[in-house]
Amino acid sequence: MNNTNLQPPVSVELWTARIPRAGGFAEHHWLEIARGEQIDRWEVWQEANFGGESWGHVHHNLLAPSEGVGNGPGRRLESWLNQPAELLAKRIESSPQEYPWRDWYRAVPGPNSNTFVQWALQDLYYLGWRGIGRGYARYA
Repeated sequence: MNNTNLQPPVSVELWTARIPRAGGFAEHHWLEIARGEQIDRWEVWQEANFGGESWGHVHHNLLAPSEGVGNGPGRRLESWLNQPAELLAKRIESSPQEYPWRDWYRAVPGPNSNTFVQWALQDLYYLGWRGIGRGYARYA
């Protein structure tokens, strides 16, 4: 059997970190897609086209996978494997074309990094109260 066409299994992880100045109550969330040894970080950043590969405010590999955002390290909240991870990875990787607010950012009430993550996760997982902007997509 030829294994050259086999893709490594996919996993998707949800990460969070406290943000500077507002870290007592607000967190920045992002998503990571892992295929074998390759880990790709996806997030919305307040600066458009700031670094890494970007489409407006949507950034791919702007920071190292588990790197925090200025107020301590990142921490993993949840992970998905198998079919849920495959479907989620497709949605995340389509975000440069599909995310409706890629060219617009507003810290409160959104759209912001947490709006992006909740948009990607849909009903698979709900961000907690520290994910300011998580509900923006529901009410916009």
